[in-house]
Amino acid sequence: MKTVLVTGAASGFGRGVALGLARRGHKVIAGCQIWPQVWELRQAAVAEDLDLQVVKLDVLNEMDRAKAFEQNIDVLFNNAGIMESGPMVEIPLSVVRSVFETNVFAALELAQGFARQMVRRGAGRIVWTSSVAGLVKVPFDGAYAASKHAVEGLCSALREELKPYGVQVATINPGAFRTGFNDTGMEAMDQWWSQGERVVEHWPVRELTHQHDPAEMIAAMIEVIEADHPPYRTVRPQAALDMARREQAEEWELTV
Repeated sequence: MKTVLVTGAASGFGRGVALGLARRGHKVIAGCQIWPQVWELRQAAVAEDLDLQVVKLDVLNEMDRAKAFEQNIDVLFNNAGIMESGPMVEIPLSVVRSVFETNVFAALELAQGFARQMVRRGAGRIVWTSSVAGLVKVPFDGAYAASKHAVEGLCSALREELKPYGVQVATINPGAFRTGFNDTGMEAMDQWWSQGERVVEHWPVRELTHQHDPAEMIAAMIEVIEADHPPYRTVRPQAALDMARREQAEEWELTV
């Protein structure tokens, strides 16, 4: 059994993985951003009679990160993230910076802290939620996609740098799943869109009608955490994997 710290455990994939791992007998430390989420997830665990340690872990909060580093863990599931949408010519830079602060810099600080612990021990694993958006173009969601492209660069470097020390790095690349993350991320741009003169059109499509059951992705995440030698990159669903490979190949032939 493994000791696993899950960030962003209050909802979506993080919640599903935290509860799923606890059901399978792992020691799970579930990090939630705010205290009401901590309370709610604790009650959910009690209702299932699960041994789940739920802690406050706002990844942007220095004190919360320092408290988390007191834990000795086998696996860091670097899952917390935010999505902000909007065309790149219009999206406020403050919004872009907030996406990178959460998805890249705060997550890297957690990875650095726990990697040091793992290197000293000579074992450990960092599993990082990236996205299919980190592998392909995503018009009107460029800030989020750019943050996940950054995650891809960080993880590929970490993978090679930590391999000699017995520490494994793996990425998870979800496509579109029905967790609410994509829906609210698309809606987020409405908070600032009306505040100023615009030169390009608003996101042309708002309904997400082809999202998948998150159970498929949660099961794959748990498998990556549990397996002795998981793949470096795990993309679900299969349609997203096929699309990413096709688009990456097409990029080499594009003209402008």
